[in-house]
Amino acid sequence: MTVKAVPFDGKIVTGIADSQQEPAWLRRLREEGLNRYSEQPLPKLDKTKIDKWNIDDFTPVKEEKAIDSYDLLPEEIKNLVEDGSAGVIVQKNGTVIFSQLNDQLKDKGVILSSLSQAVKEQEELVQGHLFKSGVTDHKLTSLHQALWSGGAFIYVPKNVEVSEPIHVFQWLEGDSLGMLPHMLVITDVNSSVVVAENVIETKSQSSVMNGMVEVFAKDGARVKFSSVRSLGSTVTDYLYRTGVTGKDASIQWALGDMNHGNTVANTQTFLKGKGSNTKVYSVAIGNEKQKENFVSHVIHEATHTDSDVLSKGVMFGEATAIFNGITKIEKGAEKSNGQQAEKLLIISEKARGDANPILLIDEDDVMAGHAASAGPVDENQLYYLMSRGISRKEAERLMIYGFLSPVIDLLPGEKMKTRLNTLIEGKLSI
Repeated sequence: MTVKAVPFDGKIVTGIADSQQEPAWLRRLREEGLNRYSEQPLPKLDKTKIDKWNIDDFTPVKEEKAIDSYDLLPEEIKNLVEDGSAGVIVQKNGTVIFSQLNDQLKDKGVILSSLSQAVKEQEELVQGHLFKSGVTDHKLTSLHQALWSGGAFIYVPKNVEVSEPIHVFQWLEGDSLGMLPHMLVITDVNSSVVVAENVIETKSQSSVMNGMVEVFAKDGARVKFSSVRSLGSTVTDYLYRTGVTGKDASIQWALGDMNHGNTVANTQTFLKGKGSNTKVYSVAIGNEKQKENFVSHVIHEATHTDSDVLSKGVMFGEATAIFNGITKIEKGAEKSNGQQAEKLLIISEKARGDANPILLIDEDDVMAGHAASAGPVDENQLYYLMSRGISRKEAERLMIYGFLSPVIDLLPGEKMKTRLNTLIEGKLSI
């Protein structure tokens, strides 16, 4: 089914819900999202105006044919799957076209499916978590709530460890499309999972990606979520990730943004359980006339919680980027520790980048610290490398790789690291 209408109206929501035979509660969620979308303003982003960006000029649903064999997947995707991986799920435009999970994990109760399928087969579990993470409410997220399609659902039951990565692919292909994938990850008590997301785009013009990720780590659970995104210069990317931790739980984010178009990415984690922690490590490269806005937001709600935020960006051409790190320690979250750093390399004269660490502390008995820097590469370090016979351009390139390596090293598997390195090389060569 393909639905085309701008502005969107109730027929679109009804069409999506009918095609998926969705229950009444999910239809209500879609309708509520559509109503808020029509009434709400755009989010107010620090030093970034998006009122002229493509928000809703797209076809919101495009169904694709399913693929019944792993061998039939494109080589570009298969080449990114690690040997011995736990599972693979692929969404193309509005449809999950392939899903496969290791049989041993199936026997242990692990679930990997499209979110649409999970609504039918795991309705109570989905209903208890979908849009329940504390996602910021505004026009963009409301539009996503109304029109999301496909999506990925990952559930790991109590005391089960998934040590090899589950690969999630978001694949956009076509002109003037809107892809609105929703990923829901639930790790039960004392369980663990590694999620490796790759976002790819082929032959797309004037399209929109409006995605959302919700991660729930129950008591003692551990989640490692990694993502590498590469969308074209005419694709506008809006992304909202939210994590929620239980007691002694952990969520680690390792994020590489290599888009070529305008980008808004917000990653927030609610540390709700005592003794829980999060790491948010991200890298991005802006070039040409890109405009980007990145926010890493951690909210400490419980005692003895820890957070570590590290954001690194490299700016070329006439690109402009905002990197905001926000650490909020609520009243009552004693013995918490929040650390953050935002660091930018400004390579060309016309590039601009702001690194803004923000601490919001409502409790006395805590530790918190921040650091920020924005400037060119160190001339002394360049001189040292050049004195060893290395050209200035190659020396600069080596320094950039060293600058970004703390995040690259966190990615699961050599293939994902190789992809990010290749994308970095491509951005540096423009």
